[in-house]
Amino acid sequence: MGIKNIHKTVAGTILTILVIVGAFCLNTTTTSSASDTDQMEVHFIDVGQGDSTLITCGEHAMLIDAGDTSKGTAIQNYLQKQNVKKLDYLILTHPDADHIGGAPVVITKFEIDKVFVSNYEKDNKTYQKLIQALDNKRIKATTPKVGSKYSFGTAEITIIAPNAEYDNPNDASVGVIIQNGDHRFLFAGDAGEDAEQGMLENGIDLSADVYHAGHHGSRTSTSEAFFCAVEPSYAVISCGEGNSYGHPHAQTLNLFRTNGVKVYRTDEQGSIIAVSDGTQLSWNCSPSTTWAAGEPSNSSASASIQEEQKDLPEARTYVCNTNTKKFHEPGCVSVKQMNEKNKQTVTLSREEIIAQGFVPCKNCNP
Repeated sequence: MGIKNIHKTVAGTILTILVIVGAFCLNTTTTSSASDTDQMEVHFIDVGQGDSTLITCGEHAMLIDAGDTSKGTAIQNYLQKQNVKKLDYLILTHPDADHIGGAPVVITKFEIDKVFVSNYEKDNKTYQKLIQALDNKRIKATTPKVGSKYSFGTAEITIIAPNAEYDNPNDASVGVIIQNGDHRFLFAGDAGEDAEQGMLENGIDLSADVYHAGHHGSRTSTSEAFFCAVEPSYAVISCGEGNSYGHPHAQTLNLFRTNGVKVYRTDEQGSIIAVSDGTQLSWNCSPSTTWAAGEPSNSSASASIQEEQKDLPEARTYVCNTNTKKFHEPGCVSVKQMNEKNKQTVTLSREEIIAQGFVPCKNCNP
């Protein structure tokens, strides 16, 4: 073989090796990229009329809200069945009993790295039990700053609320977006229209694939402007079967239905699980197809609640005194005497205002 032919053979061999090595490196890079995102599971736990969501990402776990006082042990058992031994985060969106009642059990039974709470405090036994449980474990709870980001395995948490100090606990809800790969999940507690407006104005991208419907699907949340900013493909409604508030309300369901949103409901389907690998999203059940507003459907529901739900009152405008915790008809003489800083005008049903801790004025009897 001549010198020229030897050179050709050697060059060809080197080129072949380079192609093989290049292909190997390409395959290795692709495999590494695909494994960059851990599987994230979002468990919307059925706690009746309340909220509690377990989220796991790889070896990491967090809990958003903890149902009412009667659900603490049930949530503990659910977490243990999912092999959760430690929580990276416990987020208690706001201090209403159906969101923090079960938290003392969770705080007592699990190691927790960070606890985030609303900037709204309540003076009642449920809230005091929460504070006592935190003190017993020497955990300092904080209200996270809007715009702050926190790592959660391969996922990332962004704080989107509260954007101000509000006169009611619902609007003071801690709001978060959790992103894993291409998928985004939005939780805003019981935030109403005022708080939603604050989120719209803070400059953070609110778009999400999955929206945990605000305030259990109440018409006081999920304003059209907020919904358009989120533009979800899926909505999950956490509420109890036959609840006395009529959740979810028809107005919210109609908004979802007319925009092609697939809806999942704990009152109909029990605990709901969404699984994200960063590119594909799957569910443990099919979407609800009833589109039925919240009404008792079983024979065991009490006659009084059935009657209450049959003709659910429409929202009306009332004036609340945030100091005396009374609500009034707009034309009530007490409204004219009210200090402006204590005056809050709301559009809710009578039942919803009472559920927020207000009592009717004895003069105008709203």
